[in-house]
Amino acid sequence: MSTLHPVRRALVSVSDKAGIEDFARGLVACGVQLLSTGGTYAALKKAGVPVTEVSEHTGFPEMMDGRVKTLHPKIHGGILALRDDAGHVGSMKEHAIAGIDLVCVNLYPFESTIAKAGCTREHAIENIDIGGPSMVRSAAKNHRFVAIVTDPADYAVVLDEMAQHNGCVTEATKRRLAGKAFALTARYDALIAEWMQKDLATAGLAESKWPTSYALAGRKVSELRYGENPHQTAALYVLGGRNEPSIASAEVLGGKQLSYNNLVDLDAALALAKEFDEPFVAVLKHNNPCGAAAGGTILEALSGAWDGDPVSAFGSVLAFTRVLDMACAEYLVSGNRFVEAIVAPGYDEEALKLLTEKPKWGKNVRLLVCPFPQAARDARDVEVKKLVGGFLLQDRDLMAAGEGECKVVSKRAPGSEELAALLFANKVCKHVKSNAIVLAKGTRVLGVGAGQMSRVDSVHMAIRKAGDAVKGAVVASDAFFPFADGPELALKAGCTAILQPGGSLRDAETIAAVDAHQAAMVFTGLRHFRH
Repeated sequence: MSTLHPVRRALVSVSDKAGIEDFARGLVACGVQLLSTGGTYAALKKAGVPVTEVSEHTGFPEMMDGRVKTLHPKIHGGILALRDDAGHVGSMKEHAIAGIDLVCVNLYPFESTIAKAGCTREHAIENIDIGGPSMVRSAAKNHRFVAIVTDPADYAVVLDEMAQHNGCVTEATKRRLAGKAFALTARYDALIAEWMQKDLATAGLAESKWPTSYALAGRKVSELRYGENPHQTAALYVLGGRNEPSIASAEVLGGKQLSYNNLVDLDAALALAKEFDEPFVAVLKHNNPCGAAAGGTILEALSGAWDGDPVSAFGSVLAFTRVLDMACAEYLVSGNRFVEAIVAPGYDEEALKLLTEKPKWGKNVRLLVCPFPQAARDARDVEVKKLVGGFLLQDRDLMAAGEGECKVVSKRAPGSEELAALLFANKVCKHVKSNAIVLAKGTRVLGVGAGQMSRVDSVHMAIRKAGDAVKGAVVASDAFFPFADGPELALKAGCTAILQPGGSLRDAETIAAVDAHQAAMVFTGLRHFRH
């Protein structure tokens, strides 16, 4: 049933006070009596907006440092009462409860509070809003009669409707606002629950790392042109309470609107770049690195990464661990090079000018800024994999074997240069779709075998990509070789050292093959499947 009910009384209590004075003035101009609390009341009073303090309205003072102020029958009764129910109306008269027809509330800044470095447990708890969500949920439940406004972006919409409908907000708008309100409280509670679970785990009090219920607290950043394919719709959401630099929170400097596939590839590229402290560039295509290199300068890293597979690099995305300078910009725009998107800690002024003004580049290439020291990786965060009807959670794979984890299993130990190359290849390999094989020399990827159903096919692919440069290369595998055929293929092509987790029933056959070629092999004990 359609209900057009004029707004005669509104409760306004906001943490984010952007636009609230103008909104309050607009309500007063429509003949609305305002109730308010705490800082909002003080701000409106100072601005000369007529307003009544909630404690005066209820006849009950704020107490306990403001923890108790709106949790009162005169507030929630005024919000929840059904105006077309005789019993409700009778209760309102009996207990002198005045109706509240509009509630404008946004919540304590819990998300930004826990995102700040050094936030204490006590400070986080004090920023858990109680009265706000209670009022929001009450008003949203009774949206037939009450408009619930939680977003400053809706202030103008509400005032415009009231002006057009004799002080009323339409049913359609009230329903939309109610849905938005419940989404807000759901996200707010999910953030709190996630923080509480992490807090319990840190204190050693959690029964399990994985709670009995888990909700993702996402806030929509933008709707995308389409999803993975043009017939699919999509949107980008950012998760709250995260400090780690990410693609979701990166600043976009220019280029076309980011697509679903751009974002997925950029996320993978940034994850790989975070493995390295030195000047490093990753070149990704279809969620797999096709080139990667470290160098004495960022230009050396870029040229080395591009040369790993220049055919696949066309139309790729790039991730840099250093500011993209003019030399890199000139390298990229020269020849027949083109990329879809770049993420870097920053851009030199001249480099940015070239990349944004060069024909073909300026209007197309997406440029993102995301400073990301390696230490920024958050081991407490989890990975989510959506299934039909459910989802999986797991720890992030942030481990990568160092020299101390490498067990030499061959007769010949790898030389220092070989071992360094193996460790470099291993860092890249853990970011390649399984079955994953990476061939490298020094700190440059030569060939990648990704996503094949058999590991020997991945070896074939990596060798073909490496071409003549395969002689003297090293091999990293994300999982053990089930047979000696893959290593045999790489060794016959000229590879000299292999890194793998080990653990196959036929490890002895693989070791024997390596020894027969006077090559070296190390086991790490760490598998890095990436499905």
